[in-house]
Amino acid sequence: MTTTTFTAIVIDCADPTALAAFYAKATGWRVTDGDADFAGLEGGPVSIGFQRIDGYQGPGWPNDGKHVHLEFKVPDVETAKKELTALGAAVPGFQPGGDSWTVLLDPEGHPFCIMQA
Repeated sequence: MTTTTFTAIVIDCADPTALAAFYAKATGWRVTDGDADFAGLEGGPVSIGFQRIDGYQGPGWPNDGKHVHLEFKVPDVETAKKELTALGAAVPGFQPGGDSWTVLLDPEGHPFCIMQA
């Protein structure tokens, strides 16, 4: 089998530059590319790309149609939750993680989780 290297996750969205800017502020990573159709983010173990899809609508939470979500470890969950909501994230009412993780929604409705580092 050919050796492969995992390099990026690409997320479909309506506004790649805005979503990349949100995650750049949330993570401290840097935006490396950006135009109306694609924006890239680097600074972690893999890159994150954001790809514009005409008519895109977020996956909804807790709908079953989710395809992928990101997970982040943070030093303090409550502080991170406040900082991320100030950047534009939302805290949905349905929280299946109990004390293990907290689900947030990015500005386009993609779920992501934060958990204690």
